[in-house]
Amino acid sequence: MKVNLVWRFNSSPFKLPAMLVFDAHLDLSLNALEYNRDLRLPMSEIRLREKGMNDLKGRAAGTTAFPDMRKGKVGLCVATQLAGCMTGARPIANWMSPQQAWAQTQGQLAWYKAMEEEGQMRQITDVASLDAAVALWSDGQPDDEKPICYVLSLEGADSIRTVGHLEKHWEQGLRAMGPAHYGVCRYALGHDQVGGLPQGGRELIEEMDHLGMILDVTHLSDGCFWQALDIFNGPVWASHSNCRALVPDPRQFADEQISEIIKRGGVIGAALDAWMMIPGWIRGKTTPQISGLKLEVIVDHIDHVCQLAGNSLHSGIGTDLDGGYGTEQTPEDLDTIADLSRIPDMLSRRGYPPADIENIMHGNFLRLLRTAWS
Repeated sequence: MKVNLVWRFNSSPFKLPAMLVFDAHLDLSLNALEYNRDLRLPMSEIRLREKGMNDLKGRAAGTTAFPDMRKGKVGLCVATQLAGCMTGARPIANWMSPQQAWAQTQGQLAWYKAMEEEGQMRQITDVASLDAAVALWSDGQPDDEKPICYVLSLEGADSIRTVGHLEKHWEQGLRAMGPAHYGVCRYALGHDQVGGLPQGGRELIEEMDHLGMILDVTHLSDGCFWQALDIFNGPVWASHSNCRALVPDPRQFADEQISEIIKRGGVIGAALDAWMMIPGWIRGKTTPQISGLKLEVIVDHIDHVCQLAGNSLHSGIGTDLDGGYGTEQTPEDLDTIADLSRIPDMLSRRGYPPADIENIMHGNFLRLLRTAWS
C-alpha cells in the first residue's frame, strides 16, 4: 500500500545547482564494440558518422558518449559487460557458446582498460576509489576533461563459463551481476519466462554472495527473483527497472517485489526505455511523438518507489540509454544523456526537497556501494 507522503506540486520550486548524477546502467562497451562508436566523440559527431546506416536499431540516434555525460555531470555510472548465448539468432550481444561469450566480455574489458589508460575512464572497485571519484566530481572544477568513473557489472551471466570462474571476474574488477537477460539463460530465466532457478544458478548466486558481489535482480523472472533473494544475503539492487503498477508488463517490478528490494536496503534505478515508461507502447510502431512521451514521466516511476518506501532512500537513476536502441525509443524531449540534468528541477516541482533529490540522483546508490564494500 502506498504511503501518503507530504510531497506536493511546488509552484515555486527550488532552483538547484548542477548536480552529480550516478547512472546505474549504461552499456558503454556494447556501444563501443558492437555499434563501433568512438565514445570519446560528442554524440552529435557520432550521429553524423552513422547517417544512412541501418544495420542496427538506433543508428544515428544514439544518446550517450563521454562528452555528453560530462555535460550532464553524469560522472559516475555502472558500466556493463554484455554477451549472452541465448538460443536463436540475435543481432547483438549473442554468441553460440559460453566460451565465445566470455571472449566477447574480455574484449569489452580490454576496451574499458584502454579508456582508463587514456584518462577517459576510471574504475571504482572499493570505498577508497568510490570516495575519490565523488571528490573528483564535486571539486568545483570544470568537468569537461574528467574521467567517467565506473563500477563494472555483467548483464546476464551466460559468459561465466563455470561457477568456479567467477572469482577470476571478481579479480578483474567485476562488482555486480544480473544472472539473466532475455529468454532462457544458462543460470536463470529472463523476465519474459516463467519458472525458477536451475541448480547452476543457485550455485552461482551462492558464489556471488561468498565473493561480496552485488546481485542485480533486473531481468529475472518472477520465480527466479524470489528464489534468488531467498538464497542471497548480500547487497541487492535493480539497476534499470520501472514499476509494474504503472506499466503492466513482466519487465517491470510489481509492488511486492519493489517492497522486498526496499526491505533489503536496495535501490531501484529508473529506466528511460520508452516501452518501460508508459503502457501501450508497441515497439517498432509507437514513436515518442505519437505517444507524447516526455522525460518527466520518469518522475512518476521514481515517485511510486518513494511512496512505497515512505522515503526517498530507495529510488535512483538507471537509464539503460543506448541499450540496443536510440532516440526512437526514448522521451521525445531527450536529446542526449546530458538531459538527465533536468530531472532535479522536475523533482523539485513535485515538491521534493534538495536532500531527497540528491538521494535519488546519486546518494542512494553511493550509500549502497559504501555499505556493500565496508
